[in-house]
Amino acid sequence: MTSPHIHKRQNGPVPETGKALRRRVGPILAALVLLAVTAWSYGPVLVSLYEAWRSSDDYSAGQLVPLVAILFVWRDRKALAQCPLVPCWWGGIALLLSAEVSSIYLFLAGGHPALEKYLIVFALAGLILLVAGARVFRRALWILLFLFLMFPLPGRVHSLIGGPLQSVATTGSVFFLEAFGVAVSQQGNVVVLNGNTPLAVAEVCSGLRMLTAFIVVAAFVAYMVRRPRWQKGALLLSSIPVGVICNMVRIVATALLMLYTSTEFAQKFFHDFAGYVMMPVAVLLLFGEIWLMDRLIVPQSPSQARRVVVRAKSAQRIRKTPTQRVPDCT
Repeated sequence: MTSPHIHKRQNGPVPETGKALRRRVGPILAALVLLAVTAWSYGPVLVSLYEAWRSSDDYSAGQLVPLVAILFVWRDRKALAQCPLVPCWWGGIALLLSAEVSSIYLFLAGGHPALEKYLIVFALAGLILLVAGARVFRRALWILLFLFLMFPLPGRVHSLIGGPLQSVATTGSVFFLEAFGVAVSQQGNVVVLNGNTPLAVAEVCSGLRMLTAFIVVAAFVAYMVRRPRWQKGALLLSSIPVGVICNMVRIVATALLMLYTSTEFAQKFFHDFAGYVMMPVAVLLLFGEIWLMDRLIVPQSPSQARRVVVRAKSAQRIRKTPTQRVPDCT
């Protein structure tokens, strides 16, 4: 016959588990309801964003960003589950109201679709603060920043970036072709091969599409690898020169194919095959950069770091200790 004390200990954890489960289910249901309301309120903006992904080749990689963000959340699910759910009412409501007021103002001002899209991330940040609290928000901050990569650039920014990228791609291609011994001249954004074969580096050849895709890939690699923050930042920043260089390589390969094969085959290579080849090349360059940082930077073990600190403190004490004067024997 079991004692009442033992019987109480055996049945004790059951209500605790039910309470813990209810504490989790409530915020999850509230988050789903608020997320559905937010998606409904930003429905037209989401539709225009989807149409921009489908119509513009330069920003087609943006449709992968939400899927990658979900993958990030799944990867950090254990760390997120350990964060206590303490809703931050004032922060969440402030962000949500700011996003809604800004959306109404932009609508009354004539509509700025490029700016309205960015408000979606601010609304999501407000939902996280309102439902889960500051700890979860800090944990998911980098994922929220990653979501900004899914939006097309505003028209003015696109024009400011597209023109210089086009000029850099043309000038860099001329440099590499001359290094290969090809007689080449540049006339604006047109490369003339051997004096009679023109190759126009059009606006679609500026490499903006490749650059946006490389930035997304670099952000994915930087988030997944275990490295110090400055190395993650270096990986993300290096995606810009990597994208520019890969676009130059594609133009040079197209020019060489025009010289030694045919114009039709070169155009097919540029628009079809080269776009698929350059992405693995860029990923290999990023991992090559990680390998190079591992070779150039030798990490210190905790014991080595402690020894360095002890030696520094000992040297500091020796410098502070007054030297004793030795009596003169003369």
